[in-house]
Amino acid sequence: MSANVSPPRNPQDDAPVSIRIKLAGLWTSIMLCYLYADYFGLYVRGNLDAMNKGLMGPLGEATPGVLLGVSVMMAIPALMVMLSLILRAVVARWANVAIGLLYTAIQGTTMIGGAQPYYLFFGSVEMAMTLAVAVMAWRWPTTNG
Repeated sequence: MSANVSPPRNPQDDAPVSIRIKLAGLWTSIMLCYLYADYFGLYVRGNLDAMNKGLMGPLGEATPGVLLGVSVMMAIPALMVMLSLILRAVVARWANVAIGLLYTAIQGTTMIGGAQPYYLFFGSVEMAMTLAVAVMAWRWPTTNG
């Protein structure tokens, strides 16, 4: 009498991770890189003086409209952490593809024209992660989403 018994599971084996959790984790990491890059930018000579004068680098004067625009731009990736978890699968998939590609392009444009080495590093990491979001979402299985 032979039983078809599988060996006990090794506790160190990786449990499967939902695509939603992977995407939320990527968006969280992306946001942390955005924050650190902006924080390190405060140490670049002259940036605090410009901030005290109400200037936002290439965006010019920090008007209410400019601040609102930048706020919306930064809120979207932050919201994608949660939206990747709660939206219907088909909506979450296409939102991650579209926004991942959009933010890859946005980050690429901010790196043009003499960016600091630290910013080029963070920007490259951010672009790799937003591109990973788009690719992972594109490959999202169409069943059990």
